[in-house]
Amino acid sequence: MIRSIDHFIGGSSFASGERQGEVFDPNQGQVQAHVRLGTAADLQKAIDAAKEAQPGWAATNPQRRARVMFKFKELVERHMDELAHALSSEHGKVIADAKGDVQRGLEVIEFCCGIPQSLKGEYTVGAGPGIDVYSMRQPLGIGAGITPFNFPAMIPMWMFGMAIACGNAFILKPSERDPTVPVRLAELMKEAGLPDGVLNVVHGDKEMVDAILDHPDIAAVSFVGSSDIAQYIYSRGTAHNKRVQAFGGAKNHGIVMPDADLDQVVNDLAGAAFGSAGERCMALPVVVPVGEETADRLREKLIPAINSLRVGVSTDPEAHYGPVVSKVHRERIEGYIQMGIDEGAELVVDGRGFSLQGHEEGFFIGPTLFDHVKPSMKSYQDEIFGPVLQIVRAADFEEAVRLPSEHDYGNGVAIFTRNGHAAREFTARVNVGMVGVNVPIPVPVSYHSFGGWKRSGFGDIGQYGMEGLRFWTKNKVVTQRWPDGGAHGESAFIIPTMG
Repeated sequence: MIRSIDHFIGGSSFASGERQGEVFDPNQGQVQAHVRLGTAADLQKAIDAAKEAQPGWAATNPQRRARVMFKFKELVERHMDELAHALSSEHGKVIADAKGDVQRGLEVIEFCCGIPQSLKGEYTVGAGPGIDVYSMRQPLGIGAGITPFNFPAMIPMWMFGMAIACGNAFILKPSERDPTVPVRLAELMKEAGLPDGVLNVVHGDKEMVDAILDHPDIAAVSFVGSSDIAQYIYSRGTAHNKRVQAFGGAKNHGIVMPDADLDQVVNDLAGAAFGSAGERCMALPVVVPVGEETADRLREKLIPAINSLRVGVSTDPEAHYGPVVSKVHRERIEGYIQMGIDEGAELVVDGRGFSLQGHEEGFFIGPTLFDHVKPSMKSYQDEIFGPVLQIVRAADFEEAVRLPSEHDYGNGVAIFTRNGHAAREFTARVNVGMVGVNVPIPVPVSYHSFGGWKRSGFGDIGQYGMEGLRFWTKNKVVTQRWPDGGAHGESAFIIPTMG
């Protein structure tokens, strides 16, 4: 019997509606579960639960809220193997990578454990004669998160951890492709002591997304996914007077200077371009060697490294990466490989047609390498989101800065060099939101913030860290005076100043 994945509303499982989506095992290419595809009525049930629970949760002092986060962290660590295997079985990433998915989410939860310190406001004594000014951060009410398939643990924890620690209730709409782990995380939050209704999980497709964007009781929406959908969510959500942060696609570049340690670069590229089958918004699918000599040396080292990569089932401890998430996505990636050939790029390593014995129906694709890719090519301009690495040769440092700066996406970029001046100049000038220096995937740690530029990010506040706290709270400023009885009537008609 195929299992059913239901909503999690008001602290318990909730089954509703006839429409269901298929959840595949990417290793076998077979359906392993059905997930409920909810309606506006299901969302309303979640909102009713959230509205009932949120005032009491907001009134709970920050230290007690932090204790729930501490307990949740402990429970997730205790259930790490269970979560990683469930995640791997629906997404396809190898177990070690799945554990990394969970761990990077936990790092944000660790930041949330310090929420009493972060929520402290500011206070000025004597801003004017007998006048004090102070500020306080207050929760918005009900927030919502719409999360992608590629990080079914990390990104939900980015969102609900910060929102809930700040005193909000939260409604999570995870990807319908791999929804088991988000539901399990909600169950663990309940076990950690979170009151029923503070965290709810609703499943669905565009119908549920639109219901979230339109509902007047949802104050803020956080989204991660493709850029076209991010722009849609930002536009529709803000049109309904919501606070929205919507993060989209990426085409991250790795600049390789002539003085770089190429052995280290190749090792970093193998993981950054092909890890998780390239299904990361912070993957590194474009490498930009500076100068023909650098390009030729890099290519010579890259080919054997790519050919030695092991593609296997997600439970294979020796595999570098597993299958992609779906048959449709595999076909899309293969379509981009053909597009690159048609556009005139040189296909150096072809990953199409990869088959794993005993798993012939699985959604596998081998590593692919292109050289002599040009900025005018659509296969360069678009996000492929698969195990495809493109070499775009730059004549000099100026061109290497210009390529990522002029690209439509501006999520992440890296430079590989031993030259401190070049690194400093590059980080200052490149028009990209997150920069790595000899770091191939520069995802900021939890006490900084994640956020891309241009078509990689809509809205002006980043995920998690202090930026996340700003997003999930509203700032209230109080100016107070305690009169001593000496009134001066005429001064009440003059605009007050602190002079």
